[in-house]
Amino acid sequence: MATLFTKIIEGEIPGTFVWRDDVCVAFLSIAPLSPGHTLVVPRREVDHWLDLTPEELSHVMAVAQTIGRALQRAYEPVKVGLMIAGLEVPHVHVHVSNVNAVHDLDFANADTSASADDLAAAAGRIRVALRQMGRDEVSD
Repeated sequence: MATLFTKIIEGEIPGTFVWRDDVCVAFLSIAPLSPGHTLVVPRREVDHWLDLTPEELSHVMAVAQTIGRALQRAYEPVKVGLMIAGLEVPHVHVHVSNVNAVHDLDFANADTSASADDLAAAAGRIRVALRQMGRDEVSD
């Protein structure tokens, strides 16, 4: 059975994408820890990041780094945090989020009522930053 993320990747469930390539995608979290909180997800369904091929892991992390640079450019946080938790959905996903204080990475502080307009605005900022960085994998 397809995971929630596979359904988003295949367009069965809406997602606010900022990146698409042959190996992975990146889309906004529907319960962001901060504006711009992005999930980098391999297209191939893999439950645990330890089971990714070295090539997949390297690519996903490189994309996460690129998304992190875009967040830094778009929001100017103190840091950009990266986390692999993987407890919510059995499909590898890397959380990339703005961090101004340690509590910014606490899922208890997630905005569970983020509006579609808020997500679209955050995605727009990230896409602009990615384009300014010369990236053509940007997804509208």
